[in-house]
Amino acid sequence: MSEQATAPQTGYAPVNGLQMYYEIHGSGGTPLLLLHGGLFNIDLQFGQLLPSLAADRQVISADFQGHGRTNDIDRPLGTADLASDVVDLLKHLDVPQVDVFGFSVGGAVALYLTIKHPELIRKAIISSVSFHPDGDRSENADAVGEMKVEMIAGTPMEAEYLAKSPHPDHEHLQILLDKLGGYDRGATGWSDDDIRGIAAPTLITVGDCDAVKLEHAVRFLQLRGGDVNGDFVGVPASQLAVFPGTTHFFGLARTDLVRDVVRTFLDAPMP
Repeated sequence: MSEQATAPQTGYAPVNGLQMYYEIHGSGGTPLLLLHGGLFNIDLQFGQLLPSLAADRQVISADFQGHGRTNDIDRPLGTADLASDVVDLLKHLDVPQVDVFGFSVGGAVALYLTIKHPELIRKAIISSVSFHPDGDRSENADAVGEMKVEMIAGTPMEAEYLAKSPHPDHEHLQILLDKLGGYDRGATGWSDDDIRGIAAPTLITVGDCDAVKLEHAVRFLQLRGGDVNGDFVGVPASQLAVFPGTTHFFGLARTDLVRDVVRTFLDAPMP
């Protein structure tokens, strides 16, 4: 398998008051849309995966509001607004349908798109995010809500923010941390019927020591038609991958394992 080596097409899409930064790598097939997690960006979240993912397909990646090269605006961070940004980005790029791979905050946005905009999504990879608050470990929300810039001093997240942000200073970084601390506060999540009704084949991924409870990931799979005896009834279109020795923060760090799981799912024929 040859890996994409040419420079990506880059640009800024004017959406909802943002100048949303995006990159387009590779070519061919249904485009794959990558959506990063909170405090990450395209490079931090997907940099190790992008070359192989774009070797034989088009890959579109974007930085969310206040992340990477995309500016912040006077608007809280929440799934519905970020999903609206993505819908408008795809319109701007004249892309009618994608496969989507979202991690954490990006996974929440990907899940929203599969439910609210099913016409846009062929296949969905939902990584390290719950569909209902009862699937989250409580200490994770408490920790995120108390984040201060001093706590991430010297980390790649701080360095990337200061290097790439349109407003590269610690004051704006603290604003971003505060917004992430209040992300989707009070949200009630999705119902079981919402999850059952998803049209797109779904790959759920989670770390075995993630912020999302393992039993919740299994429930997610069951609602998508999984957890069956595949030798007798066949392998369902929706699947679950649990990455060993993997926390939330390092959810995609097992690059070779993630690459194989994701590519196998995307390359499988549609049911």
